[in-house]
Amino acid sequence: MTRKKVKLAFITNDSARKATFKKRKKGLMKKVSELSTLCGIDACAIIYSPYDTSPEVWPNTMGAQRVLAEFKRMPEMEQSKKMVNQESFIRQRIAKASEQLKKQSKENREKEMTEVMYQGLTGKGLQNLNLGDLNDLGWVIDQNLKEVYKRIEAVKKGASTSSSSSVAAAAAAVAAAAASQAVPPPMEQKPAVVELGLDPMQRTQTEWFTDWMNSNTSDQHIGYGHADEMILPNFNANVWPNNFYP
Repeated sequence: MTRKKVKLAFITNDSARKATFKKRKKGLMKKVSELSTLCGIDACAIIYSPYDTSPEVWPNTMGAQRVLAEFKRMPEMEQSKKMVNQESFIRQRIAKASEQLKKQSKENREKEMTEVMYQGLTGKGLQNLNLGDLNDLGWVIDQNLKEVYKRIEAVKKGASTSSSSSVAAAAAAVAAAAASQAVPPPMEQKPAVVELGLDPMQRTQTEWFTDWMNSNTSDQHIGYGHADEMILPNFNANVWPNNFYP
């Protein structure tokens, strides 16, 4: 449940006024104490009332005198710079309320003329409008047209930016495809060399066996170095009587 707003006016009922004074005085002293403690500033409060024989002072008499002495040492212009009394406070409230009323009236008038503009777009006539209404309606139409033009320019800029990006991406893709299809220059090929890893003795035996196989002589004599010889038949003769070996 929200708190009911209190009307700022003099309370005519004595008992209600006295109860309000005690409650508000206690709250005011508490707020001054919190302000001084939280912000670390020098502050004092002195309250006179017909309900008390002596004024109530916060934090104490010495503290209040110290704050007042410091205030009096300030230049007169500085003392009255932010000084507020009841009359000036009410004037500030009135000025603030007037500004809020002016702002709200302007917003309401703009919404009203916007509605009239939409009604005109649907075909409703404007015969009931006076000169002031027509001027306000023209201003609203101009503001809406400016907003429309701004959005059109923004869309054009966005489209041009996206098209430029698309063209750049397409050009990059074409360049990459051309680079991938390019024929690389022929590389110099070296003849393959097969190393059998044979030592000199094995190479001599291999050459001898090759020469012996390629010889066309009828018989080959193999010497063993002790006057013993073995005669091998010529492989070109038909030495295999089997039909499977012609």
